[in-house]
Amino acid sequence: MAQTDPAATVADDAATRVDIYRNMMRARLFETRVQNLFVEGLVKGTSHLALGQEAVAAGFAAAMQPSDLVYCTYRGHVHTLLRGAPMTGLMAELLGRGTGICGGKGGSMHLTDAAHGAMGSYAIVGAHLPIAAGAAWAAQERGTGQVVTCFFGDGTTNIGAFHEALNLAVVWNLPLLFVCENNLYMEYTPIGSVTAVANPAADRAAAYGLEGIVVDGNDPDAVLAVARAGVERARTGRGPSLIEAKTYRHSGHSRADPGAYRPADEVASWLARDPLPMYRHRLVTGGVPEEELAAVDRRAEDEVDRATQEAKAAPEPDASLLETQLWADGGSSWRN
Repeated sequence: MAQTDPAATVADDAATRVDIYRNMMRARLFETRVQNLFVEGLVKGTSHLALGQEAVAAGFAAAMQPSDLVYCTYRGHVHTLLRGAPMTGLMAELLGRGTGICGGKGGSMHLTDAAHGAMGSYAIVGAHLPIAAGAAWAAQERGTGQVVTCFFGDGTTNIGAFHEALNLAVVWNLPLLFVCENNLYMEYTPIGSVTAVANPAADRAAAYGLEGIVVDGNDPDAVLAVARAGVERARTGRGPSLIEAKTYRHSGHSRADPGAYRPADEVASWLARDPLPMYRHRLVTGGVPEEELAAVDRRAEDEVDRATQEAKAAPEPDASLLETQLWADGGSSWRN
């Protein structure tokens, strides 16, 4: 079992690390605003936030190239944003506006921006793993050099699609990273209470001939190190990786969930390990001027404010969109 040492991975150029901090702050402020807009009744449907888990998305985003592809779950706001999707388009999508990245038809749980390599958020647990394997196979066959990264939660490791996709990826030597964001709970159930191994993803890696990799998912430097290693392995034709990032969501499973089933001391312990203040402190003590990070914060706040204002002012989707992007017209003629 490979365990990363954060102390051995902090050495990196300042620009990359400040950019990671910038993306974490953008993600945190964006989802905090989404949380408030949901309470106001402006976010359509439900919403699953990744508050507290930003280091995973930011670390992997820094390791990938623009042409690479990302697949994620319904908790996918941050992954889609950090892949490069415009914040205004994301906010508009959550508000069900016609200017959203999916025209207001996808909403919070189905974010997709193929132009930026964000290949979809999937509401069915585990459904996207075989699809990500298919995309990696296509990249391999076409010789594009693309790497596919597939994010999923700890509960997915008990789904058949996890094992099927993992086995096929190894057999075909695909350029694919499987990244388990283990936030300890599969909706409301502790993953440890229904799983026979301590690390639900990493402890199963050996069954497929892979190294079991566990990383502190709240440490951006540690995440960046394993992400770079996995991306380099995939891009040079050495096959897939399975990475388990231990992290914790600050809020409940969804906006309808107060998260009261989690022990108070556990919540307090993880809140004390919030990746944003931790990383800010590390950057400042490492020589990054406080004024530079304060400017990063202000720009992120301005970006969120602007995205919110523009999304609120955007029009509702036109009714004609209902009959676009469909496999069938909804009638019975296609059956004949």
